[in-house]
Amino acid sequence: TLVAKNILTASVVFPSLIVFEAFKRYIQTAFFCAIQTVGAKVALDRVNEFLKDSELLDEFAAKKDSTEATQFVAPRDKIGFNNALFTWTADVDNESTYTPGRRRFVLRIPEELVFKRGVVNLVMGPTGSGKTSLLLALLGEMHFIPPNPDSWFNLSRAGGVAYAAQEAWENILFGLPYDETRYKTVLRQCALERDLSIFSAGDLTEVGERGITLSGGQKARISLARAVYSYAEVLLFDDILAALDVHTAKWIVDECLSGNLLQSRTVILVTHNVALVKNLVRFVATIKDGLVTGSEANIEELSLFRNAKFPSEDSEVTAHKEEDPKDTIQSTENGKLILAEEIQIGHAGWSSVKIYSSALGGDHPILFFGSLFVTLFLSSLGTVLQTWYLGYWATQYEDHAPEEVRSVFHMNIYALIFVLSSLMFGLYFVIFVYGGIRASVSLHSKLVGSIFGATLRWLETTPVSRILTRFTRDIRSIDTDFPKELSRFIEITAAMLFRIGSILAITPAFVLPCLIITALGIMCGMIYLKAQVPVKREMSNSKAPVLGHINAAFADLASIRAYSAQNAFIEQSLTRIDQYSRTARVFYDLQRWVGVRTDLLAGAFAAPVAWYLVYLKGENASNSGFSLNMSFGFTASMFSWILRWNAVETESNSMERIAHYLEIEQERKPTQAGIPPAYWPSSGELRVENLSAKYSSEGPTVLHRLTFHLKPGERIGVVGRTGSGKSTLALSLLRCIPIEGEVFYDNLPISNLNLDALRSRITIIPQSPELISGTLRQNLDPFGEHDDHMLNGALASAGLQSLQRDLAPEGCINLDTTIASGGSNLSMGQRQIIALARAIVRQSKLLILDEATSAIDYETDSIIQSSLRNDLGKDVTVITIAHRLQTVMDADKILVLDAGNMVEFDAPKNLLQKTDGYFKALVDQSHDKEDLLSAMK
Repeated sequence: TLVAKNILTASVVFPSLIVFEAFKRYIQTAFFCAIQTVGAKVALDRVNEFLKDSELLDEFAAKKDSTEATQFVAPRDKIGFNNALFTWTADVDNESTYTPGRRRFVLRIPEELVFKRGVVNLVMGPTGSGKTSLLLALLGEMHFIPPNPDSWFNLSRAGGVAYAAQEAWENILFGLPYDETRYKTVLRQCALERDLSIFSAGDLTEVGERGITLSGGQKARISLARAVYSYAEVLLFDDILAALDVHTAKWIVDECLSGNLLQSRTVILVTHNVALVKNLVRFVATIKDGLVTGSEANIEELSLFRNAKFPSEDSEVTAHKEEDPKDTIQSTENGKLILAEEIQIGHAGWSSVKIYSSALGGDHPILFFGSLFVTLFLSSLGTVLQTWYLGYWATQYEDHAPEEVRSVFHMNIYALIFVLSSLMFGLYFVIFVYGGIRASVSLHSKLVGSIFGATLRWLETTPVSRILTRFTRDIRSIDTDFPKELSRFIEITAAMLFRIGSILAITPAFVLPCLIITALGIMCGMIYLKAQVPVKREMSNSKAPVLGHINAAFADLASIRAYSAQNAFIEQSLTRIDQYSRTARVFYDLQRWVGVRTDLLAGAFAAPVAWYLVYLKGENASNSGFSLNMSFGFTASMFSWILRWNAVETESNSMERIAHYLEIEQERKPTQAGIPPAYWPSSGELRVENLSAKYSSEGPTVLHRLTFHLKPGERIGVVGRTGSGKSTLALSLLRCIPIEGEVFYDNLPISNLNLDALRSRITIIPQSPELISGTLRQNLDPFGEHDDHMLNGALASAGLQSLQRDLAPEGCINLDTTIASGGSNLSMGQRQIIALARAIVRQSKLLILDEATSAIDYETDSIIQSSLRNDLGKDVTVITIAHRLQTVMDADKILVLDAGNMVEFDAPKNLLQKTDGYFKALVDQSHDKEDLLSAMK
């Protein structure tokens, strides 16, 4: 109009607006596709990098590139090695890759080492020497570096291979068909019958993700049972006796390793308990600092082996479990420990909407929502006024001569409306984004606090995969998808209201048709939502099993590959993925269903409006064009409005799931009254009076009125059979489970203290310690509060120096050594040593050792116990839960538990005076009774 001096008419304005609107949608779609394309490229690049650059096992590397693969010929009839060298990294020849933070470990078998078939072969050596590595090398889990042309290693898989790892998991059958006779024999020989009798649903009892509710010994025996139940010819047992008490270990040796199911099967056994298996062993492989030598078994030499001290028991002792299990908490009906994830029914709950709205509004909700809706109102009004004003501008050419129309003036007015509308929309967007970020941060903080404050019971009955889903998929929805869809829904709703209001202002006769079309649209949307929301919920819930199964497989790939069960696990994974894909396909098919119907409704509304305006109303061209434009905009928005409505409903499923986790059972919150004095604790004095405990408020009592007193600096050993309450006592002192009675720690009742104050002043070392990804220094001192001198002293006191005395510098662990997540690049014994050093660094007045040295050889254990006696403060009280009597014989007092009751509590010398005493019976039945008596105070 300004440049070409053409007349602006309604026939030009409104078709142009429709074209520009379509063009705008295409541009928006192009930008959206560009963003999606960039995201897809990043994801594909990461997948491609993983596929190309991941370090493969030799077996798979050979399939990938036969020209670079290591070629060797191994005798198929032998199980063993010849002049072999193994490493954890394929770049062993690149010496520059070994930095102080990257520890080098090389397993060397300089001569021929062939295990005997059909008998028990023993692998022994000190902690961290490479015993587990030897088994993994035999399984092909390490890189084979042949130093000579005649180098080879072989593990015949023709008859099958079974592997009982040091960190056990999974079940007994492991996909094999059920054989009742064999199954019952396995349960008896692996001492699992009494365990199953305690479980509420026997062998159908769920034990939690990765067996979290089982004791270490129970998991070890279940892993052993899986290997024994299999028909594999070769069985690899990695320290299966370490987590077992005296009675159970002897039962396993006498009934399982010597039993009929292992006859004529090749067993390669790693253990520190040499004396117990010496009569079964026919071949011995000894490892020291990664160097392996083999020899025929000599019973006399094994009897003299320093680490061979292990108590025995007469044949009349029946099998019992080894440590305090957590089976008492598994009282859920039908053995269902892990409950099915709840799926909400119907529309999103008001509670979840209220939680998000509260987080969105922050501390000043009235100001926030007032500003939000005022700016949205002005923005939507401005959008409608832009279209109307163009029509008004066009009418000026109908009422006046073209030269009388002030085009510049009208252009400025239109530009002003456009700028103000854009400014209001930008302000609305900024306000909403600010509130969305605030809501996301608030809800994430609340979720973290809720999970960290959850009870032990809840953590044990909730799979980790579900929790991870909340922190990944659901939080991502709250971060991006939910606020984005909510904002669009609000915008489209406001735009539709203004458009329908404009139509009714010009054509009031369409009130009834408008209401009918709107009602039909809402009805269509309700039908769609009724189907879509539960599908979305099912899709969200079907994702957790996919993640959980992948995590479980990654937890022990070595076991899966040892059993050649890769295909079975892949099939299970595909089944879970198919379940997710089916629900996802229904989810997107429903969108196409509602799209077709809303398009029909849009046409059914727009066509009558156009016919009415043209043939009946007689309205001027500008008003007719404006009404038609609003009509087309309204009908085009109807489908988007239903989709946004559905998106808000479905994405609010994430809000529901997070809201559910915000209401889980919580431990007691800290209060001002629960803050102890700054000097507390000044000593490790512990007084327990009538202590009773349960694993849950509705569960049975597992500790019964325990009463004892520990003076500052005393060392107490806790012994007892299965279910006796040893680990439960440790949990009670930390208030991890509900307790009754009173416990006084340095004269303050722990029931009145805040949990963080209590637990930060007590150090416990579990049997399977957790290590974080980072350096050893960060694991010992995560807050950087101590110097290297103290950290190295703690490592020396924990026994690390004695283990590394003869190692080359590149093979030693130091403060700069990189620790993988969970300590997966260390042996179990090394992890326990680091955990012990971390406890020494903390300098707590009360130290609890819960089987903290079970995976450590006897010589190192003796050094550790000596360090604890000499290096800890004189006022530090130590509670030691141990199966090895050598570990507790020099304790000041021994606490004997049975079925949650205190049976004996006195100094070891006094307990040995009791004719029928429990502790005396254990000492009398030990082969090394004289050594035990000499170690006693």
